[in-house]
Amino acid sequence: MQDIATLFDETRDLYPAKYQGILDVNRSRLIWQIENAVKRTKAGGTILDIGAGIVPFMLICQKLGFQTIVVDDLEDNTYASSDTEHVLNMFREAGVTVIQGDTFTDTADKIYDYKFDMVTSHDSMEHWHNSPKRLFHNLWENMNDGATLWVGVPNCVNLRKRITVPFGKGKWSTMSDWYEEPIFRGHVREPDVGDLHYIAKDLDASEIEIVGKNWLGYRHPSKFVRTITPFIDPFMQLRPSLCSDLNLFAKK
Repeated sequence: MQDIATLFDETRDLYPAKYQGILDVNRSRLIWQIENAVKRTKAGGTILDIGAGIVPFMLICQKLGFQTIVVDDLEDNTYASSDTEHVLNMFREAGVTVIQGDTFTDTADKIYDYKFDMVTSHDSMEHWHNSPKRLFHNLWENMNDGATLWVGVPNCVNLRKRITVPFGKGKWSTMSDWYEEPIFRGHVREPDVGDLHYIAKDLDASEIEIVGKNWLGYRHPSKFVRTITPFIDPFMQLRPSLCSDLNLFAKK
């Protein structure tokens, strides 16, 4: 198998310049995600990514021999350019199945034609206005035995928020994002470790693992936070409930 870090860098260079900086900032995170997909999915398996956007996660998994499907409505302002279509064409040319639309309303007839070996959703569920219960149960029914549901989300009670909220700081969205825009696309409800356990138990998962990471700390606007994150990150990962990013791995 080709080295994942090398493949990521080669794929990054194919992206329009406006996206390359974003990929550079998220390089470690995306490589970690790809490594986990490879580790937790059988060779050549089918992976569905909900809210995938245009990051190269599924594109690289496709190049590594998996059958991949990405679903996203692509309604965020960042996608309103011809560069987005350029990236999506790269996906299609590599063999990725691209389904554009709302997962809750207009893609069901397209995604349930597959049997999945992994279903992923990263930094998407916290934006959903709909309950994910029915969606997750429907996807679970279409997952092969031994398949994994992987949900990555921000932690609503991470260590930073526990410290800053008593001082009146900690709002995720700006007033203008919520009040001035006709449709709010920000965080509706961030979960915690208990919420993720609830979802996995509701699905009757055979194995439940929650992994904490601190990707947000490494790219935090505060130089102080970025400086201390590498030192405290390994210790915080021992207690996922303190981490900025949570990953639920629920095995069927």
